[in-house]
Amino acid sequence: MLPVSNNRCGRWRDHRQVINGIIHRLGTGVQWRELPERFGPWKTVHKRHLRWSADGTWERLLHHLQAVADAVSDIDWAINVDSTSIRAHQHAAGAPRKPPPALLAGAKGAAKISSRARAHALQPPGGGGAPGEALGRSRGGLTTKVHLASDGQCRPLALLVTPGQRADCTQFIPVMDKIRVPRVGSGRPRRLPDSVSADRAYSNSKIRAYLRRRGISHAIPEKRDTIAAREHRGSRGGRPPGFDTERYAARNTVERAVNKLKQFRAVATRYDKRAYVFLGSVTAAAILIWLRS
Repeated sequence: MLPVSNNRCGRWRDHRQVINGIIHRLGTGVQWRELPERFGPWKTVHKRHLRWSADGTWERLLHHLQAVADAVSDIDWAINVDSTSIRAHQHAAGAPRKPPPALLAGAKGAAKISSRARAHALQPPGGGGAPGEALGRSRGGLTTKVHLASDGQCRPLALLVTPGQRADCTQFIPVMDKIRVPRVGSGRPRRLPDSVSADRAYSNSKIRAYLRRRGISHAIPEKRDTIAAREHRGSRGGRPPGFDTERYAARNTVERAVNKLKQFRAVATRYDKRAYVFLGSVTAAAILIWLRS
């Protein structure tokens, strides 16, 4: 499933050696130029990680692992949604304001399209200053927030990065829309879970209407001000939404998924300047979590 050389720029270095270098950097958080020599030239490892983060290679590998697990009914579709703040290193700031160049090299088996269309399709996001690179300023400094949905076995199903000050509730629908587990055989990818659990940060009418429209049962506690406002209106306030206490107790799986991601030092602290590169690092860490499970 990995891209192959187009035989125009010489022979590619072995993927296994390069991926081992990427895994070493994920676990240690070491600078790219400080990679041990056994992984080959550090520029090769770095550029291939950038390329695979931009053209969706890491995401395709994650979807493949999820499809294999779903084929044998190994995914617990009682999912949970949450977010975590990532402290960004000072070297993570200062990316050029112009967007990064498009990647003209297509992946193996990709559709044959024109070079202009391919360049537009593979244009990595970013280039809008700190907000465009998912860097937010807070009292603690530069932060990035990782939003994720995990299955019942503490494995990430969907990942999204935003600036650190972005509210959790604004990213619930984008995270849910990113859930896409392909079928091994024929059929459409599965997008709908059996149920969703989240904390009070996701308690608003828009999210509840979204879940009701898609027919997804949920366990999201109400905020205290919402309960007080409904009781103040009396019979006009309507009935309280259903809440399953036992289902909500299983929300700890997403917290444990966050802990597994932060075992990788390159994820626990952000060193990447570009948002799409950091998302690729988080996705690569999620791939390792799925492989080890």
